[in-house]
Amino acid sequence: MINQERLVNTFLTYVQIDSESLEEKDFALKVAEDFKALGACVSFDNAGEIIGGNVGNLYCKLAGDSSLEPILMSAHMDTVKPGKGIKPIIEGNIIKTDGTTVLGSDDKSGIVCILEALRYAKENGINHPPIEAVFTIAEEIGLKGSQNLDYSRITAKKGVVLDSGGDAGKIISAAPGQLKLTGTFIGKGAHAGVAPEKGISAIQIAAHAISNMKLLRIDEETTANIGTITANYATNIVPEKVTIFGEARSRDNAKLKAQGEHMMKCIQDACEKFGGTFEGELTHSYSGYKYTEDDAFIKDLKAACVAAGLTPELAVSGGGSDVNNMVEKGVLAVNLGCGMDKVHTVNEQITIDNLVNTTKLLVELIRK
Repeated sequence: MINQERLVNTFLTYVQIDSESLEEKDFALKVAEDFKALGACVSFDNAGEIIGGNVGNLYCKLAGDSSLEPILMSAHMDTVKPGKGIKPIIEGNIIKTDGTTVLGSDDKSGIVCILEALRYAKENGINHPPIEAVFTIAEEIGLKGSQNLDYSRITAKKGVVLDSGGDAGKIISAAPGQLKLTGTFIGKGAHAGVAPEKGISAIQIAAHAISNMKLLRIDEETTANIGTITANYATNIVPEKVTIFGEARSRDNAKLKAQGEHMMKCIQDACEKFGGTFEGELTHSYSGYKYTEDDAFIKDLKAACVAAGLTPELAVSGGGSDVNNMVEKGVLAVNLGCGMDKVHTVNEQITIDNLVNTTKLLVELIRK
């Protein structure tokens, strides 16, 4: 049986250690200490220095049966704001906060379940492959930790990331890639009442470009959005500059590329029509991924769910996670549900049952 009391107590301890993005050091040191006690070899990289944080990504390697392929288990250490001074409350089967902060089950639930699964395996003499547990920083502010992982330290070619809502047994088989659009339309300033014909309205250029873009739901795999348009001029001035921020997402990388090209073409056409210019770019954030029910690793995950007494559920996501960067680097990774609910709000909560069931799933996944 999973040691539920220890599992819950560890979770309560973890969520009370502040670790907002770029300030994960105190929590990272506690996680490193706990994995050292388990017998793991622990180390940090310099990702924190690269992105302006106070600690790097944490690598915990636990020896196992060397005849078996190593497996990666991962979760992120940072939380969103407000994440300082978290006061968890247990009400029956539910762990929540006092309503002043997030809970931090996103993603400390993943970390504690990995730790407890490995504790269980060690205490019960379960034969398992070498485990490479990787805990990232700054996931919540753009997957920056996994973007700067030292992949030369990771030998595992497959693994799981514990970072999704939904009950234990949920398997995220597909997630979108993302492109970010940022830039400034440049027209020509003029007095709007005296000589408007001498001006070129950057707002008019931007409006024309955006009105011709296919946006919001493009198809079942693809979305696009313009989130910000910024200009600050008096009504008697033809606006010279307008800044925009937008994005495109798709679980199909070819569709993502096509959507990005379409948005840039609309911008180009609008600039040509009105005689303005655009200074900006479309940048690649991360690639999408898709698995099918016939993929061997998906079959392994479903079998582990069944062995743990859970019903496997394949689902798709509308957002990215560390999985996207890992897949792009050649690691066959899959995101798993671990019960976190109402994340990124002060109403965040998780059930004790989901903590226990996620731990059971991980035990069955590594049991050989």
